[in-house]
Amino acid sequence: QVQLVESGGGLVQPGGSLRLSCAASGSISTIYVMGWYRRAPGNQRELVALIINGGTTRYAGSVKGRFTISRDNAENTVYLQMNNLRPEDTAVYYCNSLVTGGMDYWGKGTQVTVSS
Repeated sequence: QVQLVESGGGLVQPGGSLRLSCAASGSISTIYVMGWYRRAPGNQRELVALIINGGTTRYAGSVKGRFTISRDNAENTVYLQMNNLRPEDTAVYYCNSLVTGGMDYWGKGTQVTVSS
């Protein structure tokens, strides 16, 4: 099993920045994809960004050029650097890991609110 703990959410003004962290523990060696998803009120959960073993990254069109996903293997942590935040980025952000065998794991989420 894999345990994921997110941190770094908060309230920020439009145009501001936040960095989210996701610390992984447990069967880390089985992880081959880690990602960030978000769910805004009244919406379905959507993919924000993911990073595959080897460093390949993918982004949702709405965040491309503003968000950057990265991974520190030594710290077993994945980051999401979010710049030029917009009110529509307001959501609960969840960390996800996909492991060999097809199972995936979720963190409990961290709230990001973009408002003046």
